[in-house]
Amino acid sequence: MLTGMKQTTAIEILKHYYSGFQISRPVGNNAFSYELRVNKQIYVPPIRQGLLDDLKVGYHIGFSEVDEGVEHNELGLANFIYFIWNDIPVYIFDNHNHAFFFWMFEYWRENLPAGLHLVHVDQHSDMWKPEQFPDFSLQDPRLPDKAFKYANFVLNVGNFIKPALHLKLFSDVSIITGTIDFELKFESPIVFDLDMDVFAPIMDYIGNPYKIDSIRQWMKQAKVITIATSPYFMNQPLAFKFLHKIFAH
Repeated sequence: MLTGMKQTTAIEILKHYYSGFQISRPVGNNAFSYELRVNKQIYVPPIRQGLLDDLKVGYHIGFSEVDEGVEHNELGLANFIYFIWNDIPVYIFDNHNHAFFFWMFEYWRENLPAGLHLVHVDQHSDMWKPEQFPDFSLQDPRLPDKAFKYANFVLNVGNFIKPALHLKLFSDVSIITGTIDFELKFESPIVFDLDMDVFAPIMDYIGNPYKIDSIRQWMKQAKVITIATSPYFMNQPLAFKFLHKIFAH
């Protein structure tokens, strides 16, 4: 437990939690089609301080699901990446539920005030209701520990937003999924959350330069940026390619 150690550098604390571990029980993301799958475990990689060039596909299965009788086992990232961009903390990870922990971590570090607007850019809304809401509050002295366990062993890729709203970390959320959504304007500051599956081929009906322009503007307004590469929904090398385009300016 690292409560009371806020003076420790962010990456040291993050590495305490994200050191690389397997999830073998049917919880969190590993609950999807668990009884139907041959593969029974997924891997959550360690985090490192780095740059976009450090993003690589790992060697462990990060997401496993059965669709129409076919088992799909997708490799996750080799490492989650943390860096500072224009004085804004940026987290890049594979499965989107980890955003919940990183939001709570930045709140705990007093870098993210409660009550900001969340801007969520994604192919999906991710607004499912979790089986259970958090049994802790933002004021809990063990917030990082409890948020980590909740994010990894309760939440999944489709239900991590409503718990943050439940805790009143955000005042509201805007779900950016369609063409007209990319024209929305927001007052600064915001929290910006991006799923790279918005650049999957199925989303090509929205021009990529159009999407990138809006994403860049919203990133500049953010207090915290969280980005999921979503290996089940998005080709990972293609995700890396678009990330380099987004951060090119």
